Amino acid sequence: MLQSTKAGFFVGLKTVWALGKIIFPVALIVALLQHTPVLPWVIQLITPLMGIFGLSGDAAIPLVLGNFLNLYAAIGAMLTIDLSVKEVFIIAVMLSFSHNMLVESSVAIKVGVKLWIALTVRIGLAIFSGIVINLVWQGGSERAQYGLVAAKEESVSGVIPVLLDALQTAALGIVQLAMIVMPLMIVIQILKDLKWLQVFSRWMAPVTRALGMKENTSTTLAAGLIFGLAYGAGVMIQAVKEDGVSKKDVTIAFIFLAACHAVVEDTLIFIPLGIPVLPLLLIRLVMAIVLTAIVVKVWKRVEFSKRKETVYDH
Repeated sequence: MLQSTKAGFFVGLKTVWALGKIIFPVALIVALLQHTPVLPWVIQLITPLMGIFGLSGDAAIPLVLGNFLNLYAAIGAMLTIDLSVKEVFIIAVMLSFSHNMLVESSVAIKVGVKLWIALTVRIGLAIFSGIVINLVWQGGSERAQYGLVAAKEESVSGVIPVLLDALQTAALGIVQLAMIVMPLMIVIQILKDLKWLQVFSRWMAPVTRALGMKENTSTTLAAGLIFGLAYGAGVMIQAVKEDGVSKKDVTIAFIFLAACHAVVEDTLIFIPLGIPVLPLLLIRLVMAIVLTAIVVKVWKRVEFSKRKETVYDH
């Protein structure tokens, strides 16, 4: 047990260092951008597009903050805006697919997924879901009643205070990452040494096979589902290395997880907004399954065509 803990600790340390080199500078830049005209400019730029999703111009604020920063920043902004139930639900669904894009896209690259795939899938799902819900749902025009959560507003001014605030935000991000990843990697190492992960892989085998992936992708898939793309990345990177997960399988797993990851946190976080969270979870799950099935089918056809061409060439 001591040997497993020690091995897990060092694996966790390496993982935090690898991810920290990506997350710290990205978090720092984004934190600094909050105090520049960049975010207001982006908000102004996309405001005219809000009508496509049945949203008011103000809805651009949480959408931009959610994509540049995280869901917490988006929800904080939503609590200050007068929105209908339908608008709140549409924003919640769109942000459940597309949020924290800079950090999570960096993590996707580290796992081995191409940047254009990560961006296309997540942004595409957000846009598609927003348009469809707006067209299909005719109700929800009443004003949204938020829960007992107050919006927190703190303004920092001056070059040094802004820089210190940004550094603190980035550093806290790494500390938070370490607090989750380190014990997680220790537990994973213990489970591996006790051979429990093999049992878990067998349990997950029907799910991974049904989604068009091999059994060794189960740890990667579970980590993303439970912990999310950023915090689950440590386990995902380790699983890809140790379990020999192919580039194809890790890409398919990421496409599924782009639609449906951190299912507990990313679902419960929207409760204070007073929207029904079960439909939110079901939409994410259904979209993930359908999209993954389409991608696997197309991938198989492309591979089959390539094999036929190779045979004819010979």
